[in-house]
Formats: sequence, structure tokens, C-alpha cells
Amino acid sequence: MTAKMTFHPLGNADCTRIDLADGRKMLVDYADMRNDNDPSDKRVDLPAELKADLRAAKRNDYDVVCYTHLDNDHCCNSSEFFYFDHASKYQSDDRVKIKELWVPAAAICEEGVEDSARVIRQEARHRLRKGYGIRVFSRPEVLKAWLEANGLSLESRAHLITDAGQLVPGFTKFGAERAEFFIHSPFGWRLNENEVIERNADSVVFQVTFLEGGRHTRALFMSDINHDTITQIVKTTKRHGNEERLEWDVFKIAHHCSYTAIGPDKGEDETAPVSEVKWLFETQGYERSTMMSTSKPMPLKGSDEDKDVQPPHRQAGAYYKRVARLKDGQFKVTMEQPTVSKPRPTTIEITERGARLLTVSAAVGAASIISTPARAG
Repeated sequence: MTAKMTFHPLGNADCTRIDLADGRKMLVDYADMRNDNDPSDKRVDLPAELKADLRAAKRNDYDVVCYTHLDNDHCCNSSEFFYFDHASKYQSDDRVKIKELWVPAAAICEEGVEDSARVIRQEARHRLRKGYGIRVFSRPEVLKAWLEANGLSLESRAHLITDAGQLVPGFTKFGAERAEFFIHSPFGWRLNENEVIERNADSVVFQVTFLEGGRHTRALFMSDINHDTITQIVKTTKRHGNEERLEWDVFKIAHHCSYTAIGPDKGEDETAPVSEVKWLFETQGYERSTMMSTSKPMPLKGSDEDKDVQPPHRQAGAYYKRVARLKDGQFKVTMEQPTVSKPRPTTIEITERGARLLTVSAAVGAASIISTPARAG
């Protein structure tokens, strides 16, 4: 089988399913945001969608669930969906199990969290104490202090920790999965320097590289980081001569199409990128690339939504659309994907010719699939 990435329409929220070539399944974030009591709510019924896919695969678990950070729009209602080992109240046959949980170090160290974020934190702490089914990204001093307070050493849990600039163990593009994961963030020094954890800046950012038919296809998942953090990532990557780790065919746009991921000023009609962001988008993206905005539709100029400080921002969308035209590529918004009645998940298939966007044909219904050409050359 070939790998696929499926982006779910959840408003300004994230859940992407990655199906690898060897059948392994991975979720990047989980945010069940739909209001079932509102018939006009076009956000997908995420639990139903994911369980239907699992039933089709004759399984009830994920090989990996990665929480890039613990904001509600990345973990909402996880406590109702997943089976968590640390407490019996979260255990039943209808809950979905997690073989390996991926979290940033901030998710271990943060205090004062509530609801699903707290449940995930407790599960991550439980697994890290026990030494199984967990991968923590970055090893700041605050993580070392937490481990020591729990009678553990950093050395005893080093095999469960991956720093920025490293590949995630257990995945290789030369194995049956034909994929590898390179971690760009979080940086351990950020957590050491900051008095308060900044979830967005300290979230998991990675590049996944697929190998299919001798061709590399690369996707960047940027979580909710802003232009300052992107600048740090670009400068660090260049300093280590790892520019290929910031090449991309698919770009999961940061922070639901917020202008803050591009530059400090929103702009009148288009957000101007800082130099490192400009390089990342305009130099590192391949021809016929796809940018995915996990967000609401872009607001119209002058509308009430256009005046909202919250994303998506029309000006940011204008910049991404210009880059898409430059690359003969596509800028897609999860809540705008065409269907008969309401948005449906968007799937990108990894082929020997590159990334191919699969879309549902609104003209003939959900059973028919059309595709856009993969990157050529």
C-alpha cells in the first residue's frame, strides 16, 4: 500500500491521520470540536470518522498519537475517545488504544492544566515513569528535574527522548513503512530560558519524508508556531547544513492561517514575510506543492470575521495563495473543501510521482474520487 495523509475539517482545530506504507496508523493531534446539537455545524464528526476507518482496517488502536501541544484545539475530548492506562475511568472496550504517545517536554512539565490536557499529561507522565509507550521531544533541564523528583534519571529515560535535530527511532524510509520523521522543535533551551511554558513556541514541529518508487516526498507539520520560532528553526537548520530537512511538497500551515506565522504585521491585503519565512516558502517548496490550512474559510475583506484577532487571517491567506501561484501549486482550507453537503476530510496520497491530492467530486457525490496531478520532474 501507499502512504496517505488525511486532514479533517474541524474549524480552527487539528487532527491529521497518517497511514504509512506498512499499514501503521498515526494521528497528529485530536480535537473533537463538532456540536452535535447544531445541525448547521459543518465540522466533521471526528470520533465517527476515525472509528469507521479503524473498523475498515479491523483494528482499534493507533501505532502513534502525537500531541503537538496541549491547547484545546489540538486535544479536545481526547479523554472521551482514547483508552488511557493511568486510570480505570478511561478504560473500556469502545475506547481507542494508543501504542506510542508522542508529546513535547512541556506536556510533561506543565502545571495547572485541565480537562483533556490534564488527562494526556497524566498519561504521558505515567508512561514515562513506567518506561514504555512514550516519546518525549527535547530534554530541557526542567524535564531532568521532573524525572529526578520522580526517582528517575535522564539517562534511564534517554531512549524515550528525542531532541530537535534528530530522527525518531523506529521509522526509516528504507523499511517497510518507507517514512522517517525529523524533529525541528521544541528546543530544550527555550524551556530552560522561559519562566512560563509557551505551548505554541514549545510545540512539536517535524518533517516527514516518504520514499515511494525511488522518489522522496516531504511534508512539514508546523503546529501553532509563530514567525519567531520559524526563524529559529530556519537559522538552526542552516547552521547545521540541513536545508533539505526544510524542503516540502506538503505544508501543514502553522496556527490555522494566522498572520503571526508569517511576520509581525498583518498588513492591509497581504502579510509580508520575515526573511526566514520567505525563504522557507518561496525557496524550499517544490513545484506543484500543496499548502493545507486547518482552519475556517478565509474571511471577506471588511466583514466582522475580518476584524477578528483570531485566525484565519485574510492577509495570511493572500500570501499563501501567492506562493501557491508561484509554485503552480495549491492552497487548500479544510473547511472549504467541496462536497455535496458539508466539508469532508482531504486526503493526500503519496505516489511514485509525488504527493497527489484526492478530492471528493461534488458533482457526483462522495463515492467518486478525482485527483490532482502529483509533483512531476
